[in-house]
Amino acid sequence: MSYFTHINKDNNPKMVDVSEKKITKRTAIAKATLFLGKEILSHFTNDELITKKGPVFQTAIIAGIQGVKKTSELIPMCHPLLINGVDIDIKIVDSETIEVFCKVIIEGKTGVEMEALTGVNITCLTIYDMCKSISQEMVIKEVRLLEKTGGKSDIKNG
Repeated sequence: MSYFTHINKDNNPKMVDVSEKKITKRTAIAKATLFLGKEILSHFTNDELITKKGPVFQTAIIAGIQGVKKTSELIPMCHPLLINGVDIDIKIVDSETIEVFCKVIIEGKTGVEMEALTGVNITCLTIYDMCKSISQEMVIKEVRLLEKTGGKSDIKNG
């Protein structure tokens, strides 16, 4: 049988005890690709996408930061963390697609992968919400962890 860190000896869920871990600098970078379509991106002017709900990218970045800070409230086994920094970047790839990157930094006893993944998802969901009056053909896809540093091991996926 596999060893699961979030299951106790009685096979019940538990939150991992990190009290013995060392405090280290930890970072995670996640990425999501969002297909918007030409119709939505045609509304892009002056480095921003404006809809009747307001500036889409700026609003989505703020929502993503809020999502990072609330990850432990959304995902049951995540520890509440004191976040040192969040940087969300939105890049236009082509006439139909954007990429969202979220980098999270802490000094703590547990990693921030889930926070970075939550950040890109909430950013994409906010863009979807703000653009759905233009088109509902948007697709959030390829959400992945690109990098994690600190803790027991470092990971680089691209």
